[in-house]
Amino acid sequence: MPELAGRVADAFESLVREHEERWLSPLAVRSYESRGRNLPEEECRLRTPFQRDRDRIVHSKAFRRLRHKTQVFVDPEGDHFRTRLTHTLETTGIARGVARALRLNEDLVEAVGLGHDLGHPPFGHAGEQALDELLRERGGRGFRHNEHSLRVVERLERDGRGLNLTWEVRDGILKHTGPDEPETLEGKIVRIVDRVAYINHDIDDAIRAGILDPKDLPADELAVLGATGSRRIDTLVHDLVETSAAAGDIVQSDEIGGAMLALRAFMFDHVYLGPHTAEEHARIRRTVRRIFEHLVDERGDDLEHATDYLAGMTDRFALTFAAELD
Repeated sequence: MPELAGRVADAFESLVREHEERWLSPLAVRSYESRGRNLPEEECRLRTPFQRDRDRIVHSKAFRRLRHKTQVFVDPEGDHFRTRLTHTLETTGIARGVARALRLNEDLVEAVGLGHDLGHPPFGHAGEQALDELLRERGGRGFRHNEHSLRVVERLERDGRGLNLTWEVRDGILKHTGPDEPETLEGKIVRIVDRVAYINHDIDDAIRAGILDPKDLPADELAVLGATGSRRIDTLVHDLVETSAAAGDIVQSDEIGGAMLALRAFMFDHVYLGPHTAEEHARIRRTVRRIFEHLVDERGDDLEHATDYLAGMTDRFALTFAAELD
């Protein structure tokens, strides 16, 4: 790489460090104090390490495929249903707002937010469940999209070289769901905001699809959180910011956090795993099983390679692939 000189580039890192010391909370991760990357590399002179991670994620193939991966509804009719990509963008935007209010590192939050669902398989929750069941049947350890998201950025992108992201971004991607919490406050923001985003936009999509009527939503939770999606998000964000600022951690109040979890349980019972989904989920399981069995039993792929290939499929590619097998 040719040596590039310039007044801005020469001063960039020192100015960022100075700005962060003035502006960021003592609890925030500093951009130039990362625990590092798996492979050492020369720093970019006009981007912080976390900005560089953000760009690598956005330019990845896995990120581009998110626009054709289901959030809730498979191949919906209409242009306004969410996809895994729009969910990712909504989550990232909300999370950045929370980080700014708490004076935490927005660039780190953005990179984690943009990367958190890169490993999600096709067909949303149902696709993940189907792939998990197939792997367990074959003696595997199952499938969790957060673990696969980490595999995507560490092993699969760039023809197996991975993106060589910073430790903080990888930790946030891995722990955005599951039993372990991220080790940074920035990662914890994405973990909570992910739920804030998908619960509320999935309600909107379920109403648009005719699966839910607004009057079906639980009255007690709406009385606490708000009657509209924008009002609920506003309530959840303000509570998260104020409660976290007082606690010195990323937490929700008992009342607001409890109402959000109750609303999430309602969505699993009535939308994600509701009675109307039985036929659709059966179709998804058949599709995922047909592809998986073809890859393993007919093509001879090992479980790892079959999982990588299937999980990387978009909904439309998976449907076409399965149809061509019959």
